[in-house]
Amino acid sequence: SRVSASRMRGRKASTPFSKRGSRVGGDSRRACALMALHLLKLAVGIENIGHLREVQARRLAENGSLCHVTRFMPRRAEQVLDGGSLFWVVRNFIRVRQRLLDLRVVKTDETGSSKCAFVLDPELVLTVPARRRPHQGWRYFEAGSAPPDLGGSIEEFGDMPAEMAAELRALGLL
Repeated sequence: SRVSASRMRGRKASTPFSKRGSRVGGDSRRACALMALHLLKLAVGIENIGHLREVQARRLAENGSLCHVTRFMPRRAEQVLDGGSLFWVVRNFIRVRQRLLDLRVVKTDETGSSKCAFVLDPELVLTVPARRRPHQGWRYFEAGSAPPDLGGSIEEFGDMPAEMAAELRALGLL
């Protein structure tokens, strides 16, 4: 039910979070995870999770850290770095996520223009496959919309087609 503004005057609005952002009487890490803001990005040119893992392993070996360079810095960077992840869309399905460790401003060699580097945790965390339509660049992704982690290892489920995983999930087998 809606409460009018006049009825709310004089009352302090109750909130489940304290001023520091932790849940009153609860675990602050859980509260941060609930409030985390994630990013969603298409894995362009990637065939499957095994291919993503190979490309990232090569980049990690070449550069010493795992970065994905994109054009724009997120304006809500503080929220994204407070427990957020980068969710990868592979072949129209969200399949995997990586924790965002840092956001850096980098200069490109060709033009000298500023870009943003997403510094990623090398660990790929499988998620329950969720269909997503293609989009340009990255998008903010609210924690409430994020698919849950699958809970298995990449060796077990990594290259399973998304349609098969969705069917097995519907049958209660995943």
